[in-house]
Amino acid sequence: MKIAENKVALIHYTVSAQGTELDSSEGKEPLAFIAGQGFLVPGLEEALMGHEAGETLDVEVPADKAYGQRDDHLMQAVPKNMFEGMDVEPGMQFRATTDTGEQTVMVLEVQDEEVVIDGNHPLAGMDLFFNVRIEEVRDATEEELQHGHVHGVGGHHH
Repeated sequence: MKIAENKVALIHYTVSAQGTELDSSEGKEPLAFIAGQGFLVPGLEEALMGHEAGETLDVEVPADKAYGQRDDHLMQAVPKNMFEGMDVEPGMQFRATTDTGEQTVMVLEVQDEEVVIDGNHPLAGMDLFFNVRIEEVRDATEEELQHGHVHGVGGHHH
């Protein structure tokens, strides 16, 4: 069976960017997802379509098909008093309500009166390199399709 829309795939992966390994499922349960549900970065999902269990792929995903390009407009200085009572340090992440909805922001710099935050995904602007081994491909159950996620090994446990 090949990976296609509404099929469940279980994969092991290693992802790197700029020569540094960022994450890996090796030694853990495989990552399970329903193809076509937007769970993976678009470039990886596109590359996996049509492949089947037992295959190993090396996939280069350009930034535009991963987390997008960096947008300097998503960096801004906000008044430090917005973090009143908190010991804010660079690298901390917060959920912020913006004009476009909820967004994660990272603290880049803490100044005397302002905190510089960045709303870009930490991997924005980076090409990603995946090594993927497809472990299993199967039909999604009606319940999985209704819930929008995989149940069982590598998936959600209710």
